Amino acid sequence: MKIRELSIEGAWEISPQQHGDPRGMFMEWYRFDKLADAVGHPLRLAQANMSVSARGVVRGIHFADVPPGQAKYVTCVRGAVLDVIVDLRVGSPTFGRWEGVRLDDTDRRAVYLSEGLGHGFCALTDDATLSYLCSATYNPTGEHAVHPLDEELGIEWPADVPLLSARDDAAPTLAQAREQGLLPEYGNCQRFVSSLGPDGMSHSTGM
Repeated sequence: MKIRELSIEGAWEISPQQHGDPRGMFMEWYRFDKLADAVGHPLRLAQANMSVSARGVVRGIHFADVPPGQAKYVTCVRGAVLDVIVDLRVGSPTFGRWEGVRLDDTDRRAVYLSEGLGHGFCALTDDATLSYLCSATYNPTGEHAVHPLDEELGIEWPADVPLLSARDDAAPTLAQAREQGLLPEYGNCQRFVSSLGPDGMSHSTGM
């Protein structure tokens, strides 16, 4: 597989090598050792999620408090989505920037985003199915969202009328989330990620 760092620090695109013949196809869609070489530590697998979305559904932009945050390894096992990563880390050189990667069941790419980054996607097909590997379990009191249609973010969603959940539609803008103190700090995120040990867990007594 090929692992390429994206324009936002802490985000990578993973392109697997597919081996096909008349019987079908085989590939390695996740390798902890190769990902760890790229990101500097292994991904601690604490939870696996799956979502199924109709065409035009937009989910996100979701993020978690750091620490512990929630790193994600995301791939599309059916259909296609535009997967979007947003830098929500206050103080980051790319704060407020977003980058999109097409994930589908043809190229079978994946994305990895580290703690502190925001995540969302738009379903390009019906029954678009995403699989997530997560570094931390879901914590409802530490989970937040920024409105995906915020004009300041300017995300170019490929949907004429994006379909949002009630939660996402009520989410604050980037500026409002910053004013409310919801956004992670870039320095805190850097320190937390650098503290992750060989098991992917924080071993810093200061976090």
